[in-house]
Amino acid sequence: MSVRPPQSFRQSQQGANGFNFLEYELMSVRADALGRHGLKVETALAALKAWTPERQSAEERERLLNEASDAVWAFFVQREVCGLRNNRDAIERYGIPNEVLARLGAVRK
Repeated sequence: MSVRPPQSFRQSQQGANGFNFLEYELMSVRADALGRHGLKVETALAALKAWTPERQSAEERERLLNEASDAVWAFFVQREVCGLRNNRDAIERYGIPNEVLARLGAVRK
């Protein structure tokens, strides 16, 4: 959700060149948050890929799947805040498995 300042403030924040400093700061914060969420997705997916049935239990895999789906869900929400509505490119770039995508937005007990 982006917040738009009242019209009376908008005129004073735009300098003679028309540059809006508040919007620039908001875009910077959104981009930073998107990058942090992307790193969380990479970390969660790497942990999921590292899971092996010989060394770890099925409960551990469930926990890793849940963590990955939560990270991807937060990443997708942040992408929408930044105006990126299509997630296909992110799914391909990060290699998000279908079993993680199937759990997006699920509420667990």
